[in-house]
Amino acid sequence: MDPSGPVFDALADPTRRAVMRCLSEHPSMTATELAGVLPVTRQAIAKHLAELEEAHLVTGERVGRENRFRLTPAPLADAVSWMTSVGARWDARLSRLGEQLAPGHGERPDATGREVTPR
Repeated sequence: MDPSGPVFDALADPTRRAVMRCLSEHPSMTATELAGVLPVTRQAIAKHLAELEEAHLVTGERVGRENRFRLTPAPLADAVSWMTSVGARWDARLSRLGEQLAPGHGERPDATGREVTPR
């Protein structure tokens, strides 16, 4: 299984992306603070934070009576690395295909010296 799968699953939801955006702008936030700036309930935020924690995109830390969440960007870097790797493989494949389809590729001279395209 691709280790980036849980990251992509977590980021597929627009509310979770909004939570990530908020956490990227603050050192840490509580579920109540997040619910105060996002158009969802605190209970919904708690569920989204649980999904993000499962994907290791956020970590929660108990500070007094509060549970403060902060962004953990390492899984995002791993996902970007995976996308870059896949993109590079596709770029190489498409480049080879382009070479195969280029005019003049595969032509060879016949006995008279004229270029002949194979059929």
